[in-house]
Amino acid sequence: MSTIVLIPARMASTRLPGKPLADIAGMPMILHVAQRARESGLGRVAVATDAPEVAEVVRRDGFEAVMTRSNHPSGSDRIYEALGALDPNRSVDVIVNVQGDLPTIDPAAIRAVLKPFENKATDIATLGVEIVRDEEKTNPNVVKIVGSPLSPTRLRALYFTRATAPWGDGPLYHHIGLYAYRRPALERFVALPASALEQRERLEQLRALETGMRIDAELIRSVPLGVDTPEDLERARKILAG
Repeated sequence: MSTIVLIPARMASTRLPGKPLADIAGMPMILHVAQRARESGLGRVAVATDAPEVAEVVRRDGFEAVMTRSNHPSGSDRIYEALGALDPNRSVDVIVNVQGDLPTIDPAAIRAVLKPFENKATDIATLGVEIVRDEEKTNPNVVKIVGSPLSPTRLRALYFTRATAPWGDGPLYHHIGLYAYRRPALERFVALPASALEQRERLEQLRALETGMRIDAELIRSVPLGVDTPEDLERARKILAG
């Protein structure tokens, strides 16, 4: 399969404005993410942004950047526009969406998201981690995967929720918002209207499940740090300082 890694990056973050260019260990955050995507070895890497200053920084460091509209409702819509600009001949089969606020992500985790495509029935692949801290089990900011086990390292996703689920004894799984789409699945997904459960839970992946698309999750060992707040940024700086 021909694969491209696309990194959506916008400057207008509510909790941390301008975060793609936030300095971490002497380098803008978006470049940390791009370098880790390149180290994954999956192939072509490009940043999709609505900010000329982000595109300039990315290109100056030798990466591709593509300008996209500023009014996209989600990162999925942004990468779809970028895909059309970068691959007009439709040679790409799989699109990996790596969020631009994951500066500490392990390149091996990016590679792992392709493993569910061993099953040809899988439309969208994503990642999960078993929750080990009790406070995260009830935290609505920690999105949970409710899934049917396919193997020790894979789930078929049946639902995603901010609630504590499923009920009863057994592991709970934290969803990591890194996705891989087969091209027809991405095209279908962005053409769909927002669904009822998507709007209620504020989780766009439910749109795919509600329309009958299949999402499988590969389980990895640790949650990458997502930088959403000034406190997260300080944590990332400490992690990458050495």
